[in-house]
Amino acid sequence: MSASSLPLYKLAHARTGDKGSRSNISVIAYQQKDFEILQKVLTAQKVKDHFGFRNPSSVIRYELPKLMAFNFVIDDLLDGGVNLSLNLDSHGKSLSYWLLSMEVEIE
Repeated sequence: MSASSLPLYKLAHARTGDKGSRSNISVIAYQQKDFEILQKVLTAQKVKDHFGFRNPSSVIRYELPKLMAFNFVIDDLLDGGVNLSLNLDSHGKSLSYWLLSMEVEIE
């Protein structure tokens, strides 16, 4: 069986929050089978690479299997946060949409 890719938003939705320069993005699978796929392919390193243009210093993935979700804590993503950044999206709300656009490999 060969692998194919599709955008993350086909398997999950997301919510985000922020505090200072730290963004917190939760990815919630639509179905249990989608969660199981994402457990394998949606790694902290892949998320860090996807946000590479913002130079995050670290990404930690927390699994919440009973919710079919992951919580990614991404440090140094928001240029200091709402009060310090000149970014148009200093709250980081649109960053969940950027993550959902990421292509994921499935078998």
